[in-house]
Amino acid sequence: QVQPVESGGGLVQAGGSLRLSCVVSGSTFRTRTVGWYRQAPGGRRDLVAYITAAGTTTLADFAKGRFTITRDNAKNTLYLQMNSLKPEDTATYYCCGNFYESVGLWYPTSEWGQGTEVTVSS
Repeated sequence: QVQPVESGGGLVQAGGSLRLSCVVSGSTFRTRTVGWYRQAPGGRRDLVAYITAAGTTTLADFAKGRFTITRDNAKNTLYLQMNSLKPEDTATYYCCGNFYESVGLWYPTSEWGQGTEVTVSS
């Protein structure tokens, strides 16, 4: 598989937790910046978090203090630990398997998974 594969979504109550996983095939995973986006019903696809090859993380404001992005290079796997979930976190979460850097900023490529659905009930 060359397409990232997400898993771990589901239905949780507000205040609950989920851990999403994304397996990214290929020998270059450890050298890449990778991350997560999400898209709520009827909404746009927004950045959640990304992590560089060196382990530097960047989180959207809504994710700070609640979400943690990590990677396991030995398993070619990206994770998103989501705690204290809110109904507004309801969305399809997408893994991007390769970001690129331009003028000090990171941008996603078209290397996307199919997404995993997260629903948070109130």
